[in-house]
Amino acid sequence: MDYRSSLLEDWIKNFYYSIDIYHAHQLDFLDIAARLGLVVSFEEMSSRFYDGEIIIEDRLSSQEQWQDFAHELCHVLRHAGNQIYMPKMFLELQENQAIYFAYHFCIPTFMLLKLEMPNHRNQAIYYLANTFNVTNKFASQRFDQYQNQIYTSHLVAENSKMYTY
Repeated sequence: MDYRSSLLEDWIKNFYYSIDIYHAHQLDFLDIAARLGLVVSFEEMSSRFYDGEIIIEDRLSSQEQWQDFAHELCHVLRHAGNQIYMPKMFLELQENQAIYFAYHFCIPTFMLLKLEMPNHRNQAIYYLANTFNVTNKFASQRFDQYQNQIYTSHLVAENSKMYTY
């Protein structure tokens, strides 16, 4: 299969390799935080990165906590500035980037490519949700992103065969 990874997918793969994570069973956010020297606490408030600490809402399921951790980690690793003082459009950009990052961080493409995915969509979503400890809704969205990227990669490969450079 021709799969062309994005810069973000490559970044996440390199990040995981740099902290010796290669398989889905290694994806534990408290372990990842420890490897990075980050403090994680659980509070009765919405998840956020504040004052050098990732705060995770304690009322969430373990799947939602993992997803929120990935979102907040994006702010830690890839963003700068205090969101309280930034322009609304820049804040929205960072939030959208963090949402997109979380999908790829929780279900990394380099791990997806190694899986024997069930042929039926609902079974594949259930499989992803269980393999990567995410909600079915999250797995469904990530599955669609992955399928779209496969389709796009296939189109690019087919079109490149039509032209000589």
